[in-house]
This record gives sequence, structure tokens and C-alpha cells, in this order.
Amino acid sequence: MLNQDQPKEMSRRQFLTTVGKIGGSAALFSVMGTMGLLSPETLKAADYTPPGKSDLSLTSRNGKKIVILGAGIAGMTAAYELGEAGYDCVILEARARTGGRIWSVRRGTTVTEAGAAKQVARFAPGLYLNAGPMRIPQFHVTLEYCRKFGIPLEPFNNVNDNAYYYNENVGSLSGQKVRKRAAKADVRGYVAEMLAKAVNQKALDLPLTAEEKEKLVNYLKVEGDLNSDLFYKGSSRGGYKDEPGGRLDAGVVRDPFDLKSIINSGFGNFFSSEYSYDQQMMMFHPVGGMDAISNAFEKRLGNRIKHHTEVKEIRQSDSGVRIVYTDLQTGQTQEVTGDYCICTIPLPVLKDIPADFSPAMSRAIRSINYSSAGKIGLQFGRRFWEEDEHIYGGNTLTNMDISSIYYPPTEYFAKKGLLLGYYTFGPNADKLGNMTFKERENHALMQGAKIHPQFHKEFEASFSVHWKKVKYNMGGWASYTQEDRQNHYPALCKPDRRIYLAGEHMSYITGWMAGGIESARQVVTDIHQRVMKA
Repeated sequence: MLNQDQPKEMSRRQFLTTVGKIGGSAALFSVMGTMGLLSPETLKAADYTPPGKSDLSLTSRNGKKIVILGAGIAGMTAAYELGEAGYDCVILEARARTGGRIWSVRRGTTVTEAGAAKQVARFAPGLYLNAGPMRIPQFHVTLEYCRKFGIPLEPFNNVNDNAYYYNENVGSLSGQKVRKRAAKADVRGYVAEMLAKAVNQKALDLPLTAEEKEKLVNYLKVEGDLNSDLFYKGSSRGGYKDEPGGRLDAGVVRDPFDLKSIINSGFGNFFSSEYSYDQQMMMFHPVGGMDAISNAFEKRLGNRIKHHTEVKEIRQSDSGVRIVYTDLQTGQTQEVTGDYCICTIPLPVLKDIPADFSPAMSRAIRSINYSSAGKIGLQFGRRFWEEDEHIYGGNTLTNMDISSIYYPPTEYFAKKGLLLGYYTFGPNADKLGNMTFKERENHALMQGAKIHPQFHKEFEASFSVHWKKVKYNMGGWASYTQEDRQNHYPALCKPDRRIYLAGEHMSYITGWMAGGIESARQVVTDIHQRVMKA
């Protein structure tokens, strides 16, 4: 608690740190905004000027050939932009499909994870699971290509306070599903009450005038929905135990959880993710599946993409590059040559491919870890989350292994529905990923039924993915430490003679499609400038 025994001189930084510790990022940002310490975000548009065809026409530089490894979002972005400028590009892609991690699983989709049996998706026609990327923030460069290619989008309602928090082994609220709005209202209310009283009782030596302190208390009163005595007694923000209705039915506001229960619940640990920079807002996704993006690129690149070509060697000399690959349909070993190579192969795969990299590049490639990530799509014969619980999109968060349940932001009121039964990271993802497909399904249903008892009765089909076991990926996305960024990332960013790396791992927005796009456009610029200077 904050009291008069604290040092009389408390800096603004110390005060904000204390607020953050007690109330988390929500309270911190609110107080900072009130004190005028936050300026509006200025989103910097992607600083990119495409190379023009005129730069290359009628010059000896025209016709340079670029070999691109991987038809994910980075590889196809590079091929598209370079092709627009008149470069000759070829993409080698081991899979039968494009997109890399952009993967919309539909009826008939198959996968054989490392050490596992073959899995076949048996979803109903029209239902799909975005096994990789599933949402696009409003400020990501990805939307530029959606606009350019005419890809129709629809909202992805990322945060829905009508969904639940559900934690186990956390005190009196253990095993209770609590609407997010209720937990958020109570946390904000109690934190605002404590801070408002501390300010009024002069328990904080703030760098504020008396008038400013009064403004701060008034703000906290509104923020926490406190009564005139600065007590939090509950709020309609948290919902009702009897909903308001007709002319004579004003409703009855729910009773708040007591302070001890809400603190021990651990629900506040979820707030930071929902308030984070790239999660808090309305997002978007393509109508009909995320693969609409990769399909749009593929349509424009045509036969420049060579499928079923598994890279076996990456060689280079002072005059060019030579890529040895196996045609997986014929089993024949072939090779392709070019002036430069753009390699978008994920680092856990790339490290095992013989290549003429410098020692620094080879060391950097071997040193980067990738995240564990897994998903399971669960098809149900009835959209009970809508019909019974009035949840339309968003997610439920939990401290169980499954971590989260995402509700489909599409086809509201349809008969059937496919929700994301879990989206897990780290140890939870590894635990589930080490299970068989059937064990994953059973585990997701067992834990999910604690939140939604309808799970077992309404369940019809599942399909799960553990990205560390998916061939040609072997991980979710690059997971850099601060030390990695200092010691290895610079080497990865530099061209290794005639070979350039691109992909989400070559960005500061790893795990997002925009990271792959941004990195590809930077490499396109670098190669074009190099060609023009030659």
C-alpha cells in the first residue's frame, strides 16, 4: 500500500512505476494520458519506393536474374516487386502450395508432421482454419497489397469483453468463468479507488499542483466509476445480474468481486496482451481465408513459381549464384543459376542446407531460436457460443494448457461453426504438440468443456498444427533475445556476397506477414541499387 512512510520526494517516473505495479498497463496508460505524458502515435508508413522499369530499360543492366528460395509472403513480395521492375525472377518452393505460414486448412487438407501420422481435415464445406496468420492490424503494410490486389476484407474483432477469463488454482475464483468486462471493471475500480485515496490523503508526494491533483482524482473517479466517497461499489460496466429491459425494468448491477479475489484471480495478467500495440484495435482478415493473399500473389507470378522443388545446396561465386534442388515429383536433381539469390527459408531449415555462407552468417543462422506455437480447429454442429452465451468473435483466455479459445468472426448465425480450440505458445505448445492428433483433440475438448459444457455434445471434427513439427518451417517465428539482436541480427541483415535473407525473421515485427513484406521490400531496394551502381 501507499502511505505516508514513503519518501517525501517521489519522482514522476517512480510514481508511474508504482501505478504500473499496482494496476498494470491499463491504469498506467490512463494516468499517463491524464497527466499529459502521452502524445498521439504517429504511424510511419512503409518507406518504400518501388524500382521502376524505366531504370532498367535500354541499359546493360536489364535482364538480371534473381533466384528466390521460398514462396511465402516475403518471397512472393520480392518476386512481384522485382518483376514489376523488369527483373527475371524464379521462385523455388518445396510445397505444392504457396504462402508458407499463410495456410488456410480446408476439407481435404493434409499434413504429416515430423514423427506423426498423416492428418486429413474433415471440416464441412466452407469452413476453414487459418493455421498460421489469422488477423491484420490496421497499420500493417499487408493491407497495401490487399488494396492493390482487390482482396475483400472483413473485420476480425480481436478483443471481445463479452467472452471469458477462466483460471484454475487462483483462490476463490478458481474454476469460474468470468466475463472479461466484469474482471476489467473490478480491477480498474479497485486500482482507481486506491490511487484516488492515496492522492487525497497526501500519501504520494507527486510533482503536481493542488489543482492538478484534484484533476487526477476526478479522472480516477470517472475511470473507476467510484462513488462520491471514492469507493468502488461495482459498476454497470461490469454487467448486470438482472439485465435491464422494458419500461419498468431498470436492471440490477452485478456485485463486484472482492478485492482479494480479483487480485488472486490472475485475470490482470491477461490485460497487457489485450492492450498491446498490435492487439488492441479492430483488425481485419480476407473474406474466405487468409490464403486469399497468397493466392493473389500467385495469380500474378504465374509460372515463375516452381513447386515441389526442395533446395539441397546454396552456392555462390564472384559472378553469380547456383542453387541445387530436387524435383520432388520426379526425384531428379537439378540446378538453377542467377545473378543474386533472395533466401526466405526459415532459419531452422536453412541451417541444415549446405551453403557458401561466411562464418559470421552461418553462425548467426544457427544461433536463432524459433517460437513454439500450435493451433487446433474444432468444428461444432451448433454455434452454441452465439446462441447460448452471446459471444460473437474475440477470445476467451485461460491459464490451462489450451491458453485461449478464439470464436469465429465470420458467418454469424450459421448452423455450424469452427472455432480455434487453442492457440498456444512456448511450453504449452510443446506439451500439446508432443501429443498425437487424437490426444490433442481430446485434451482441447476436455479443457474447453470446463468453459463451454456444450463442447462434447456439439463436436464434429478437428485439425491441429504444431509448427515446430511442420516440414519446411520447424518453428512458429523467429524469437530474438536482446543479445541475438546485438550479436547475430546485424550479420543476417547484411548481404552475404550475392545472397540476401528475407522473411519475418528479418524484421522487428516477427510473426506477422508485414515483417516478411517489409524485409522483402528492403532487399528489393538493396539489390536494385546495387545493380544500378554496377
